[in-house]
Amino acid sequence: MELKLRRPIAFLDIETTGINVSTDRIVEISVLKISPSGKEEWLVSRVNPDMPIPPKSTAIHGITDQDIEKAPRFKEIAKRLGAFLEGCDLAGYNAIKFDIPVLAEEFLRVNIDFNFRKRRYIDVQVIFHKKEQRTLSAAYQFYCNKNLENAHSSKADTSATFEVLKAQLDRYADLENDIEKLADYSAFNNIADFAGRIIFDENGVEVFNFGKHKGKSVELVLNEEPAYYAWMMNGDFPLYTKKVLTEIKLRLFGQANKG
Repeated sequence: MELKLRRPIAFLDIETTGINVSTDRIVEISVLKISPSGKEEWLVSRVNPDMPIPPKSTAIHGITDQDIEKAPRFKEIAKRLGAFLEGCDLAGYNAIKFDIPVLAEEFLRVNIDFNFRKRRYIDVQVIFHKKEQRTLSAAYQFYCNKNLENAHSSKADTSATFEVLKAQLDRYADLENDIEKLADYSAFNNIADFAGRIIFDENGVEVFNFGKHKGKSVELVLNEEPAYYAWMMNGDFPLYTKKVLTEIKLRLFGQANKG
């Protein structure tokens, strides 16, 4: 089943130096952009992460320090990548928890304010796990009846993810071919930041989702304990979490000035 699109959707997969969203870096990125007309466009690039690739990561994706020695750094491809993704919804396999947060961190490091909020996110892994509980290779075999060659190559994984989503739409009658509905189905919860440190409650209010202030309004905490903002800004939190926290603090400042 072909996707019904109102605007382009970009399937993406990244390979990285590790699994820490805050500190690890992209070493390869592949993006497959599908337009409403069905046109397919690729952007694929190795990336020099300016840090060594641990052997345990190389063992997974096969990319060595020598492979990316002459590759562009993220700041050299960031503007082209941002333009390529402009106006697109985003999709991937485990993308909501990993690929998209890592990409957000990379954009922030090079001072590109790519707007992640105005997009819908579809996570093929979430759909798969809700329906079948398998890995991407198993999903590809299960839905497409094909073996996934070159697994953990970002381009192979990206292409497979696109095929799996179309096959999922064919298989499940209750899975509606609508990007907004698929994004809702993919959602873990109403996260305000990608790390899930700040979420929206049932009233759409940002609340902390960790630590001693879990469940409390972010605005309330920042008003009653201003030092908590500095603690988080100096702590080992993702840049995107700090960005969201700063936006809330600035919003509070604006409200106080109006008063």
